[in-house]
Amino acid sequence: MPAFVYFFAQLYPFRRVNRPAARTAAAAGGCVLLRAETAAAAGLPDSIRHAVIDDVTLARAVKRGGGRIWLGLADGVDSVRPYDRLPELWQMVARSAYAQLRHSPPLLLGTVAGLALVYLVPPVAALTGSVTGAVAWALMTATYVPMLRYYRQPLWLAPTLPVTAVLYLLMTLDSAVRHHRGRGAAWKGRTYSLDPYP
Repeated sequence: MPAFVYFFAQLYPFRRVNRPAARTAAAAGGCVLLRAETAAAAGLPDSIRHAVIDDVTLARAVKRGGGRIWLGLADGVDSVRPYDRLPELWQMVARSAYAQLRHSPPLLLGTVAGLALVYLVPPVAALTGSVTGAVAWALMTATYVPMLRYYRQPLWLAPTLPVTAVLYLLMTLDSAVRHHRGRGAAWKGRTYSLDPYP
């Protein structure tokens, strides 16, 4: 989960999300607090009724309705839906990853290329003797350390971020395969064939 939050924060930088003038909007479904008047201005629940990625869609609706967002890490919140094993985490990511890419093959290819370039090339280059690759891997490792500290995880996991990135890449590809096989996204007993993700 620390890696999930790490990648989520790269997609949706918290400071940018929290700026009222910024178009970037996101929320994390584990804990969302919303004022009644903000919900009404955002057109909830109708504006998110069919969304697979309902938390991010909710945040976008709030911003469109003139509301403000605060997205961040909170120590006083405990999850009631822990992801203790890889299959549970895989299902959670695969259900929405391709919807996040708007079911777009070009965006999928760009994402795969980007993940490979940022997270796979540096360690491979480093292991073949490249100083540039070693520096890039060290910088990547250093950026992951604060997230591991926050979640009280061993710091020796930081250099393994490329392995985790490969897992998330595979989950994203699995999400696309599921969509193109007509299985859609399954979540909490419901199956969505399409995600009208505005």
